[in-house]
Amino acid sequence: MGCAGSREKVDGTSKKIQKPKAWKHSEAITRAQLMQMREEFWDTAPHYGGRKEIWDALRAAAEADLNLAQAIVDSAGVIVQNPDLTICYDERGAKYELPKYVLSEPTNLIRDS
Repeated sequence: MGCAGSREKVDGTSKKIQKPKAWKHSEAITRAQLMQMREEFWDTAPHYGGRKEIWDALRAAAEADLNLAQAIVDSAGVIVQNPDLTICYDERGAKYELPKYVLSEPTNLIRDS
């Protein structure tokens, strides 16, 4: 029996998504640099394995608010290992690793003026 706030399915494949913990990039970066890093990741991610439709669902979830992100991963059949979406699996067992920079902003982000 879980706590009232638990979203764990009976088969244990779905965890409630949480906002990633604060993180700091190795050096201060601008929003434009962060967006370029994200685009490069999403452009190359499918080449590391897994299914394109799962990568697309993970991108949509990463760019959505928490409630919508939860609905996206649940409907795509994504198995969330880490609640911040950094490690997920599809129903076939393929692993999907997302870097924190695609999920949230660093604490040392330089604000564009």
